[in-house]
Amino acid sequence: MWILSFLPDWIFYAILALGFIAPVFARFLPPIYKPPVQIVSILMIVFGLFMAGAIHDNAAWVERVNEMKAKVAEAEAKGKEANVKVETKVVTKTQVIKQKAQIVRQYIDREITKYDSQCVIPKEFVKAHNDAAEVPEK
Repeated sequence: MWILSFLPDWIFYAILALGFIAPVFARFLPPIYKPPVQIVSILMIVFGLFMAGAIHDNAAWVERVNEMKAKVAEAEAKGKEANVKVETKVVTKTQVIKQKAQIVRQYIDREITKYDSQCVIPKEFVKAHNDAAEVPEK
């Protein structure tokens, strides 16, 4: 509630306490003032109880929000750890793929020099070319 942000909590508890104390002091007043004092004290009790409940509810929500913030921070930390693990796996797989591609290129270079003087495309070259074009499975 917006009023909780402007006033301190003790004011609402003081209104509640005054609502309970006012009828006691109304006994010492003339009879003409008793009904208005009793009505005002009942309104003070109702308002004080309502605001005390609102303060308690607001405190419960603030606590719940803080718990959720802690859970989110913990999940973010775990997510960062998982990202590091995934990145290392990707880097190692990328290195393996690059090594395989280099080996295939070396093989192709060796085979091309053998058949460079001829116009015939050998089966080994076609196979090596196809091997180099394969996309590794993820």
